[in-house]
Amino acid sequence: MKKIAIILSGCGNRDGSELQESLSLLLAIDRRGWQAQCFAPEGLFEVVPHVDVQDDEEDGTVVDMEQRDIFVESARIARGNLLPLSDYHAADYDALALPGGMGAARNLSTYAFDGPRMEVIDTVQDAILETYRAHKPVVAMCIAPMVVAKVLGRYGTELTLGAADNQAAQVAAGFGCKPVACGPTDVCVDTERRVITTPAYMAASRISEIFAGAENMVAELEKMLG
Repeated sequence: MKKIAIILSGCGNRDGSELQESLSLLLAIDRRGWQAQCFAPEGLFEVVPHVDVQDDEEDGTVVDMEQRDIFVESARIARGNLLPLSDYHAADYDALALPGGMGAARNLSTYAFDGPRMEVIDTVQDAILETYRAHKPVVAMCIAPMVVAKVLGRYGTELTLGAADNQAAQVAAGFGCKPVACGPTDVCVDTERRVITTPAYMAASRISEIFAGAENMVAELEKMLG
């Protein structure tokens, strides 16, 4: 049985892991009889409302947003079966996977705030590098390939962020990556670096496309693992 480690970044597309992408990834893994183990870093993040909110102060200013813990929120997706990312060891797993959602850009990295000057948090960077150096696959969806780009771009990694010339792709290219244009359900496979990516909601508009992209990505992972 293959064992796939998944890094979550909270719960919700605007400030955590995208639920439809995360569940599609988990389902594609389960359909093969594989085992998935979710991980998440610990630390506070600022909640972003998923519906329109009214200004709460009489003078029209917006009140401070609530803060929550990345690990605690990620446990909602994992149904409580979650381990601290600091406990991840590449030797125990066959591949590492990152679903999308703005948590990848806000909580796993600073891309949402710093753009091309972004940094990746230490535990995430360590997990990706350890997996890469163990010659094991790294797969990512939606905006999460930006995190991979920052860590593995120096190796000339090929990956997709949807269009090949959008702002995210241009930033990834600046890290040394080779962005590849992909449609909603397409998959970019870098055989040499063992990186597999799909654009998900960077290109998709329907949940059926999200599942098809996740299924196609995991199918390519199955080929790579042999």
